[in-house]
Amino acid sequence: MPAYPLQFATIDLPRHKDLCIAFRRDSYIVSFGDDRIFNDENGADGSGYVEWLADRIARFPEGHVHVWCGTDIVGQLEIIVSPSSGYVNLFYLKPEVRGYGHGSALHDYAVALFQRHRVRVAGLSVSPTNQRALRYYARHGWRDLGPRAGASHVHDMALLVPSSANAVPQGSGEREPG
Repeated sequence: MPAYPLQFATIDLPRHKDLCIAFRRDSYIVSFGDDRIFNDENGADGSGYVEWLADRIARFPEGHVHVWCGTDIVGQLEIIVSPSSGYVNLFYLKPEVRGYGHGSALHDYAVALFQRHRVRVAGLSVSPTNQRALRYYARHGWRDLGPRAGASHVHDMALLVPSSANAVPQGSGEREPG
């Protein structure tokens, strides 16, 4: 894969809904070993997820982006912010681009977004069996808070977001690259 800089653009759900479903489904397989939980939560066709994602994009488009490398979509971020906190629902890179340092660019985008919205603490959940994700989060300053109450198959993670008065996510926009 050519070494183009990564770009971030709001998800075009009508155009890329099947890709969004595939990315999210794969994240469940990587995290839990299969996609049963995804199917239980969203239906086998992923329609529940598409409805959820459409609502989230409408409410916070800059937090729901595809990650582009040249003309290829190589990843996806799903982030929401409130006045006091932020939450990452998905950090995702396609399998063939994992392990090349692109995850840091996704994390940098998320942190800049949190900083821009003055978020002080961010959260996410992770499967405790997903060792690669746990190492990634630890490298980027996330703290494992342990099993989530009522959902022991995931651990809650927290990040104290460093403050920055002028942070703006780079490459954020409504148009697709390419």
